[in-house]
Amino acid sequence: MSKKLFLIIGAPGSGKTTDASMIAEKHSDKIVHYSTGDMLRAEVASGSELGQTIESYISKGTLVPLDIIVNTIMAAIKNAPVDTILIDGYPRSIEQMTAFDKIEAKEDSVTLVSVIEVRVSEDVAKERILGRAAEASPGEERSDDKIEVFYDRMKIYTDPLSGIQKFYTNKDLLHVINGERTLEEVVTDMEAFVIKDI
Repeated sequence: MSKKLFLIIGAPGSGKTTDASMIAEKHSDKIVHYSTGDMLRAEVASGSELGQTIESYISKGTLVPLDIIVNTIMAAIKNAPVDTILIDGYPRSIEQMTAFDKIEAKEDSVTLVSVIEVRVSEDVAKERILGRAAEASPGEERSDDKIEVFYDRMKIYTDPLSGIQKFYTNKDLLHVINGERTLEEVVTDMEAFVIKDI
């Protein structure tokens, strides 16, 4: 039986990681949640050959190559303890999307059910991120430094976004959720969408 995969994308501050982890926690017998970083770390911790390769890049502070990230994701999906997997924060670029699509197309054991976009406006994302930073470290940094970092992160997310949206819309896989509501509303909405397919 093929594993069912949901990719969850969203701007910094959209809440996508919290949403996905809450759903997976509630349905832990059926759903597992990973972020790309978690998967890379788990592969390194496993001591596998792939993990050692990843570690060699991370230890040098260089970017882990695309094919390795895609292979790590596929390995994590295949080894997942349940049949429904939520992965947040992927794809982050057109290259990541295309590479994953090629491998997934050849892979019978994995079916991409949907790409869920948790959509928030830039203002809401900024308010959430900067509000969070202000609570974490009062007066440690100048607020304009934080704003610069936010805009950098936002740009990394938004630059490839229209290409990613178009690609998955054409495949009839993109599902947009309004992320500007309360956490409960967003989670309920996402959960209903995910569990109807499992």
